[in-house]
Order: sequence, then C-alpha cells, then structure tokens
Amino acid sequence: MFKRYFSLGSSAALAASLLLSGVANADTEKLRERANQLFKPVPTAEEIIKERNLNADQIELGRMLFFEPRISKSHIITCNTCHSLGTGGADNVPTSIGHNWDAGPRNSPTVLNSVFNATQFWDGRAKDLQEQAEGPIQADVEMNATPKMVEEVLNSIPTYQELFAKAFADDKKPVTFKNATEAIGVFEKTLVTPNAPFDKFLKGEDALNDEEQKGLALFMDKGCTACHSGVNLGGQSFFKFGQVQAPDEKVRPASDKGLADLTGDANQEYFFRASPLRNIALTAPYFHSGVVWSLEEAIDIMAKAQLGQTLEKDEISAIAAFLHTLTGEQPKVEYPILPASTAKTPKPDSN
Repeated sequence: MFKRYFSLGSSAALAASLLLSGVANADTEKLRERANQLFKPVPTAEEIIKERNLNADQIELGRMLFFEPRISKSHIITCNTCHSLGTGGADNVPTSIGHNWDAGPRNSPTVLNSVFNATQFWDGRAKDLQEQAEGPIQADVEMNATPKMVEEVLNSIPTYQELFAKAFADDKKPVTFKNATEAIGVFEKTLVTPNAPFDKFLKGEDALNDEEQKGLALFMDKGCTACHSGVNLGGQSFFKFGQVQAPDEKVRPASDKGLADLTGDANQEYFFRASPLRNIALTAPYFHSGVVWSLEEAIDIMAKAQLGQTLEKDEISAIAAFLHTLTGEQPKVEYPILPASTAKTPKPDSN
C-alpha cells in the first residue's frame, strides 16, 4: 500500500513539474519572440566579409596599420593603444592617454562591432570607420601625425609599398593617407563578436538562465530599448544625456556639450550617440566622461537620467546579468610582424 501511494505521489509530482516546465518554456518563447522583434544576432566576421565584399588584401594591410606605431608622431601610439583588442576593443581608462601624455576629452568607445554603428565617435562626427580613422591619427592629443608624415613613413618602407600596390591595385599612387585609413576601416569591419549567449538565445537555444531572462524582460519593459536596440543595442541615434533628470556633473561635465559643440545648435546640448551595449561588461569605465566603473551604477544612473525611474536593487542586478550575456566571442587577431624602417623613414618626435 505504501509503495502504491508513493508511486501515485511521484506521478503527481512529475505531472506538476512537467506542467510548470511547460509554463516556463512558454514564457521563455514569448520573451524570445519579443526580443527578436527588437534585436538581431551579431554575424560572424566571415559573414561580414562576404556580405560587404571586403577586399582580403585591404583587410591584411589594415591589420598591420592598426598595430603600426610609426604612423604616430612619437612612433609609440597605435590604433590598438586606445582600442585594445585584448580588452574589449577599448583601453579601460577614463580618457585615453595620447601624444606627450596628454589626456583626451572623452572615453574611448570600443572598436568591436563598430561596423554596426550609424556614425562614429560620441558626437557622430565621422560618417564611417574610414573617416573615423583619420581623426585620431591627426589629433594632437592622440597620435599627433599629419597625412604627409604618414605617407612619408609608409613610402619609406618597401614592404608597405608592395602591400599598398596589392591592396589598391587600381590606383596609380596607392600609398596615400586616404588609402591607409581606408584599409584600417576595412579591417575594423571584421572586428565583430558573434555567438554571445544572448545571440544564442535569439536563435532558439536555451542560453539564458532565469535571472538573465528577468533582466532582458526588464530591459524591454522599462524602456531601455528606446535607445538600445538593433544588432549593437545602440549606436544608431542621438539622445540627450539627462532626458528626464540631469546626472551628476562629474558624470556629465558641463563643459562638454556633446552634439551642440559640433553643430552649434543649443537645442542639442548634451546629446550623445546612444552607446552600443555589446561587450559592455568588458569596457568599463562608462559614459563619455569615463568616471563610472560599476555596471550596476551605470544602470542606476541611466534609469534615473533617461527614464525617470528608480530601480530596485534586484532589478539592477537582473539587468546587469542580462548585459553580461552580450559578451561575444572576441576576435582572435594575430599581432603582425611589421617591416623594418629604412634610412628614409622619418624619425620619432615626442615634442
């Protein structure tokens, strides 16, 4: 009799468990369906190369130039200095340190997945990655070089002459500053991070736990997706930082007016491009000021400043857990062996 009772009890428990599991699975599928309406998985580098018909020789030249210190005035600074591929495509300091140890005005955005951004830089002043590459090379607080100097360096090295001729075969004069920045931009388009747990979830896999799913639901329900959606969860549009409530001046310095500094339009004061959130767990400190080191603190600030909401501690923790699922497979880029300088190569200048 005891065995019969126990057997019936086990069957009932199993049925209840299956019922609950079915409800949970239904909720997960509903959440997945909602998410797929707002977000897209990151494609692989191979898919990007094929889809955009990227030139393999330009990619290889761009890889070398990305790590080439001699295109900086001091022969010390590279693109990778501020956009380190070993640390999430950023440099993990408040603002980047450039030529002569000068600090830049804003936090360095990640280069990873930047191909998906509508524009480049916090104020969107570069329309694409090629144009973006022109800026830091010439900025006096960054690489502090000139187009003429860059061309002199590259023309002084036979290997680079050969690589440019191969990558830009239709050009009569292939070694130019424009072609150098074009190659860097083409290489950067391949720096994507696919197969994050969130991508796998979007594709139907059981890749997010209950806490992460709760965070995703909150991220959508609270209104975060008004600024952070699409493939890169941001990087598409400009919004006022302090839409509802101005953040602390340490976080949003009064001296940096954002888009208004570029356009001269007072109505665009404190407007910045919505930060892409892919790999956000790897790229602290946060915001253009680079003063917030905690992802949880950043979430709290954004909820108050942009949405006018004060989140509960468990809500912040859940959203942070979801944001950690946006960390994808980091690009495995081999550090290039660069060609040697020659007697004609301009000497470094640290002044």
